[in-house]
Amino acid sequence: MPGLRVIVMGVSGCGKSTVAAGVAHALQLAMVDGDDLHLAESVAKMRAGIALDDADRWPWLDRISNRLVAPPSAGARQGCVIACSALKRVYRDHLREAAAPVYFIFLDGDAALIAARMAKRTGHYMQPDLLTSQFSTLERPGADETDVLHLNVSQAIPALVAQAVAALQNVQTEPARQTQAG
Repeated sequence: MPGLRVIVMGVSGCGKSTVAAGVAHALQLAMVDGDDLHLAESVAKMRAGIALDDADRWPWLDRISNRLVAPPSAGARQGCVIACSALKRVYRDHLREAAAPVYFIFLDGDAALIAARMAKRTGHYMQPDLLTSQFSTLERPGADETDVLHLNVSQAIPALVAQAVAALQNVQTEPARQTQAG
């Protein structure tokens, strides 16, 4: 699927990186973990249990936008899947403006379930105590954000990946059908 740009979004601990990797593998696209694009200062804040603010997030979102539109590496397909929280509508709009069309997979779920998953993971700099701030910041995509697929994280990862891939394949074939019909 050349040129497909996908953001797998949601709060920390919802499974963004795992689902993004599965979708990227299935669609033979590059995968980027947005966590790897944070500045060292931002990572240090999160390790210390300090929530990021907009001043921390805007330069990070710019780096994500740049990755969305970057030419592929030699031999790779154009397009990519990025795991990125994209918690606020204004952040998603920023990504849309930079890299249209871009599609979002919103991994949504119960705070208690996500907190339990975060408590089990090791080696990640995002402190479980910051989950509350993530949910406070989250602006769930509304019905007017027609480029967002909502998935509930209570499902198994393979089911989430399969649903996301099916939806993205449908998105990719729709313009071709319209062109053929018109």
